[in-house]
Amino acid sequence: MNIDGGCHCGHIIYTAEVNPDDVIICHCTDCQAISGAPYRTVVFANSEAFNLLSGTLKVYVKTAQSGNKRAQKFCPHCGSHIYASNVGDGPMMYGLRVGTIKQRDQLIPKKQHWCASAQAWTNDLSDIEMAPTD
Repeated sequence: MNIDGGCHCGHIIYTAEVNPDDVIICHCTDCQAISGAPYRTVVFANSEAFNLLSGTLKVYVKTAQSGNKRAQKFCPHCGSHIYASNVGDGPMMYGLRVGTIKQRDQLIPKKQHWCASAQAWTNDLSDIEMAPTD
């Protein structure tokens, strides 16, 4: 599936080819802290399928609970997180942040990871009051 997206301020614009079956929710505490949300939704693309059309990404390298180093790439102006990737040589796999993708309504999660650190209230939101707009 061809997708396009970008950051909140418009500095970063990108396109990519993704498999809509590769969408996950990550409940790890790193994703919670870096996103400011109870979980993060990600779709994977290999680096050859990602094209940065405008802007320059800033990088922050974090050592995950697993010990793996992850490069967090984000807009240096508005701070929108665009993707995370492995660190080092060789083919890179990008975990694109679904919230930055225009076609996000078509990217439905198929799996959840790090559920041991999931916030319990995220399992069922049906009883929480809903408003169509603010």
